[in-house]
Amino acid sequence: MLPDLTPELTFQTSRSSGPGGQNVNKVASRVEVWFSIENSALLTQEQKELLLEKLASRLNKEGFLHLASQEDRSQLVNKELVVQKLHQVLTQALHRPKPRKKTRPSRASVQKRLLAKQKQGQKKANRRSGASGDD
Repeated sequence: MLPDLTPELTFQTSRSSGPGGQNVNKVASRVEVWFSIENSALLTQEQKELLLEKLASRLNKEGFLHLASQEDRSQLVNKELVVQKLHQVLTQALHRPKPRKKTRPSRASVQKRLLAKQKQGQKKANRRSGASGDD
């Protein structure tokens, strides 16, 4: 459903605050990805409108979607993770739920429910009518 967006992604690396010991201070293993939905040539106009509407709270002032990953010590693994995250966010936003069809309960199920209510009410009525047991 989604085309390969890799050519339109902008990556930026920085030092991670995650695991890595002394390596954290030397290697830029945190990977950030920036994706402009409006300027994408790979998405259809309909997809763009849907994404802009659904992801409005996640876009910055310039209209860029920003995600980051610093879960792993490796920059390459973090890059793959952030691309997966982006793909997941976009596919989730593009997903349209099936419209719900109105249904009515069957006559038998309504009758069963009403009988259960009657039975429960009868049980409580029986408790009320002086059968306390401390005579």
